Amino acid sequence: MDSDERTLVDEEAPKLVVPWDQLSPDALRGVIEEFVTREGTEYGEDDVPLETKVAAVKRQLDSGEVLVVFDAATNTANLITRQQLAAEGLED
Repeated sequence: MDSDERTLVDEEAPKLVVPWDQLSPDALRGVIEEFVTREGTEYGEDDVPLETKVAAVKRQLDSGEVLVVFDAATNTANLITRQQLAAEGLED
C-alpha cells in the first residue's frame, strides 16, 4: 500500500464508555474473550480455563471495576479499569 492509500487514525476521535449491560450477550462475550485471550494477559504457570477468565472479567464489570470503552478512532471496543479511565481523563 502506498502512502496515498493509508488510512489516517483520528487521534481526536472520542472514546466512549459503553454500559456493558447494553451490549448483546454475544457482543459482550466477544469483547471479554478477545481481552482475556490477548497476548500479554498471562495467568501464571497454570492454564486457566477460558470460562474462568471470562467469569472473572464479568465479575469486574458487575462491580464497576472494569468498563467497556469504544474507541471511535480505531472502531474497537476495549476493557479498561476505572483507574485507567481516570488516567486518560475520560469520564464514565
